[in-house]
Amino acid sequence: MPAKPWMAVAALLCVLAAALWGRAAARLARAARRIKAETAASSNGREAHELARAAFDKDLHATLLYSVLAVALGIGAESKSVWYSVPFIAVAAPVAMTVRFAPRFLAEARTAEVRAMLERRAEEVLAQDQLAPRRWADRLAPESLPQFEGFELGRVYEPGSGMLAGDFYDVFSTTGGRIAVVIGDVAGHGIDPSITAFQVKYLLRTFIRQFRDPAQALEELNRALSIGSRPEDLVSVCVVVLDPLAGTLRHASAGHPATWLWQDSEIHALRATGPLLTLDPNGSFYSRERPLLVGDVILMYTDGLAEARSGGQIFGEDRIAAALRRDPGQDAAILCKDLLEAARDFAAGPLVDDVAILAVRRV
Repeated sequence: MPAKPWMAVAALLCVLAAALWGRAAARLARAARRIKAETAASSNGREAHELARAAFDKDLHATLLYSVLAVALGIGAESKSVWYSVPFIAVAAPVAMTVRFAPRFLAEARTAEVRAMLERRAEEVLAQDQLAPRRWADRLAPESLPQFEGFELGRVYEPGSGMLAGDFYDVFSTTGGRIAVVIGDVAGHGIDPSITAFQVKYLLRTFIRQFRDPAQALEELNRALSIGSRPEDLVSVCVVVLDPLAGTLRHASAGHPATWLWQDSEIHALRATGPLLTLDPNGSFYSRERPLLVGDVILMYTDGLAEARSGGQIFGEDRIAAALRRDPGQDAAILCKDLLEAARDFAAGPLVDDVAILAVRRV
């Protein structure tokens, strides 16, 4: 029989306490490993992993402490020295609390595990919320444009103060070797105008490929939008169809700001040829055709550029046209970037509205 039976009982209680804390630590270790595995491919979930890891370290520390005390008390139970009674006196209260409140400690471990998993989920949702507007904007105004032989393309897009934009542009091939260049803007800010912009962009692709005349495509689009859209979803769109084989460009515009054409050392305004979309379900649109020459530059933009403000003044169409007239031979991408920088320099503060600029040069 041990020299100090009460210390032997205390050693067994320490073993039990170590087992309880070890069980809690094992649960948290599994949670930490699971979170790390699920988030290995991205930076999301790092804080959740650290939370689970910290809780595991705490419970592991308690497990090791009680294990050491169990050994010390086991040795003390066999010793006749009075000094071995000191560990028993020191750990009596915490051991009793651990055994008494063991279910609560295990419940806290489960709570810590759930909290860590919820933290990971919250980080994922937050990351998706931050990423979604960028992905959506990239669908409406992509950073990369397709390449077409004989043409040089440039673009720039600057989001305004809102998270989601209604500005969009598109460049794609259509029937007969023609190239459609589109830019548009849905009134307002937020998710609803952005959804409308997405619909307009891809419906217009279908109608332009279906009809040779861009004005007819706009009429079909206007009818479709007038049926299904909200009355406040006013949309401005400009369509320019380039036909390199015939050497022509044909344009139609639904209430969009003037597109500028540099041709024969002169600048020409391609203005609206019909009302804003959804303004009149039976609105009429028509197209205009011009020759398409080597060296021609087409400059399209949304109203956020022209309406950049400095006090009571706006940047305006004349400054945009002057920028093209000043150096029509520069790279199309640089032309767009320089225009955006000029509007930023002009404005008294940050640009509030979204700005999209698209330039095409025939080379």
